[in-house]
Amino acid sequence: MTLTYNPNQVLSTREYNSVGKRPVRHDGVEKVTGKARYSADISLPGLLYGKVLRSPHAHAVIKSIDLSKALALPGVRAAITADDFAPLPEGDRNFAFTCMNVMARGKVLYRGHALAAVCATNPHIAEEALALIDVQYDVLPAVFTALDAMRPDAPVLHPDLPTPPPAAGETMATAPNVASRFEFAIGDLSEGFAAADICIEKETTTKSVHQGYIEPHAGTAQWQEDGRLTLWSSSQGHFNVRDFTARCLGIPSSKIKAVPMEIGGGFGAKLRVYCEPVAALLARRAGAPVKVVMSRQEVFEGTGPTSGSHIKVKIGATQDGKITAAEAIMTYAAGAFPGSSVQGGARCMMSPYDIANARIEGFDVVCNTQKTAAYRAPGSPAAAFAFETTLDELAEKLGIDPIALRIQNSAREGTRRVFGTLMPNVGFTEVLEATRNHPHYSAPLEGPYRGRGVASGYWGNGSGPSCAVATVIADGTVTLAEGSPDIGGTRTSIAQQLAEVLGIDVGDVKPQIADTDSIGYTSMTGGSGVTFKTGWAAYEAAQDIKQQAIARAADFWECTADEVEYADGALQHRTDVEKCMSFRELAAKQNETGGPIVGRAGVNKGGAGPALGTHIVDVEVDPETGKVTVLRYTAVQDAGKAIHPSYVEGQIQGGAVQGIGWALNEEYFLGEDGRMQNASFLDYRMPTALDLPMIDTVIVEVHNPGHPYGVRGVGEVPIVPPLAAIANAVYRAIGQRIDDLPMSPARVLASLAKG
Repeated sequence: MTLTYNPNQVLSTREYNSVGKRPVRHDGVEKVTGKARYSADISLPGLLYGKVLRSPHAHAVIKSIDLSKALALPGVRAAITADDFAPLPEGDRNFAFTCMNVMARGKVLYRGHALAAVCATNPHIAEEALALIDVQYDVLPAVFTALDAMRPDAPVLHPDLPTPPPAAGETMATAPNVASRFEFAIGDLSEGFAAADICIEKETTTKSVHQGYIEPHAGTAQWQEDGRLTLWSSSQGHFNVRDFTARCLGIPSSKIKAVPMEIGGGFGAKLRVYCEPVAALLARRAGAPVKVVMSRQEVFEGTGPTSGSHIKVKIGATQDGKITAAEAIMTYAAGAFPGSSVQGGARCMMSPYDIANARIEGFDVVCNTQKTAAYRAPGSPAAAFAFETTLDELAEKLGIDPIALRIQNSAREGTRRVFGTLMPNVGFTEVLEATRNHPHYSAPLEGPYRGRGVASGYWGNGSGPSCAVATVIADGTVTLAEGSPDIGGTRTSIAQQLAEVLGIDVGDVKPQIADTDSIGYTSMTGGSGVTFKTGWAAYEAAQDIKQQAIARAADFWECTADEVEYADGALQHRTDVEKCMSFRELAAKQNETGGPIVGRAGVNKGGAGPALGTHIVDVEVDPETGKVTVLRYTAVQDAGKAIHPSYVEGQIQGGAVQGIGWALNEEYFLGEDGRMQNASFLDYRMPTALDLPMIDTVIVEVHNPGHPYGVRGVGEVPIVPPLAAIANAVYRAIGQRIDDLPMSPARVLASLAKG
């Protein structure tokens, strides 16, 4: 269902020939027939198999590593440790920490931390060789949560972390293991709370959760005789793979070609690099190609989940529902190295609302768990869980409809956000109105232990450098090379934008993801930015082709370019109706009119524009078991312009389902020694189709002026509201607020016992 608002904005209601349609995806046949090639599918002559030794301790000094017995095992061709990597550069702590996460130096900082690797003629021998590596440890005390890591007596992970400056009157920033602290503020907080008739305060916690991608991390490396390296892997940014691996090895990026493979899910986790530098070093040492593939347990224990969080929120409002002040203290766990998603959460938490007096303080805290990674709107789901449940409680105390409260305080274009910038054109009010008017919101919900909840969510959306090259073929088709790995169908959404400019059928565009030697630098697939930024590049490349086509036709007709018009896939002389030519006819003549026609563009566009969504959910709680069943779910979201509505619906549905899992079941369950107790898909409880209703979607289109077709990214927002929406629904079902996630059966039963 697509609702279009702001009819005075022509582009928000305009119908296009290709944009807004639902063509079959270009890579669909290969994927459903199993012919698509993923990273682990690479097979090369003489291929060796790499395996990684991982720490059994959560925190320990590495006293020594003896590889001799492993190297003596028949079939083993090479073994490496962190000593084989290039020396860490001075002054670049972020890179140093990332490299130390690939392979430990000096200390292991979480259970599963890589510290050595071997390669052999088959994976079984390599696995056997790992057991022969002799590592001597000096085991240290460990700490597994951010709050525990900030205790005065907590073990210190990185003694050389700089101490961030404390806020006025605060001492938390001087606590151990605080990697960074920041503060955003606007207005006068004390005046804002003084003007409030009611204040609601709340504390929430969330656990680390996994992104749940099906394909494990894998990478294959092969060196050529001239010293060049080729890498094959699944990633959300093969330019990042190239550049990071080059720095790890101490060689120029120009010596590496990174070849992108199909991706079996990422959701932000495959922005990080784990296998490729290890495979490259093993391959160089062995003199043969090496493939490293993680097991499922390694994925859970050796890669990054999202941050666990502890958030304090206080909101003040007048009796009629106007928010006068809001404050939050956000503490996020970064895992073993700095860099949690707390900044993302802080930027998203209050952004949907017009709050004149606000303050957010954030802490990034290291602890002895896996280094966290991005997960779809990183930081925002936990932040929305805290803020949106507090808003729900505020609405209840004031006797105001929760949607009406949000509409009254909705951010609009020009609203100043807590971190200082002005809100650009947004569709939040339109989303809220569509939610309030949806039949789900007013439908009867009968029966005991049933409840309905709503919540909203925000994501700022991303952009970045991007490149596209389009080549016209003699039969009138166009090959489109671009540099953004395709996770959610962006081959097609980008091809649609090129086809729209040229007025050709999207089936005549042949998109492909080019390797790093064959396309210009393109930033990573993340932040809901690809359809925006690479769509812009394809749009500009198509405009390049269009201008060349006009010039060719002008030469062919012996007239000026101003006398030629290009429209609907055809060229027409403006005054001589006899002179006309289709794009296909021009393509056939391109060599006789000047040679091959190639359109190209490199862009770095701003104006991605934020996106917002609101979700409605009905639940039923079993008072005997504590199980929460989702009965009905509706997600409303502003997409700017849905280039391919089916993909937008799929993104919304997928994000909502992941949020449902986060709310109800998913968590990293660690033992006292830091070992993950549920490191398999059998024990890590993600929702299946049997756990879910159909996820209904409503696409609201409020044109984004920063894009020629009004695009807003859609992939991040849908995971943001579910945590709070379900918590609000559970509250109405059982009469008890649950402020700690997940709302597992045991936790629900404990809440029922209270009341």
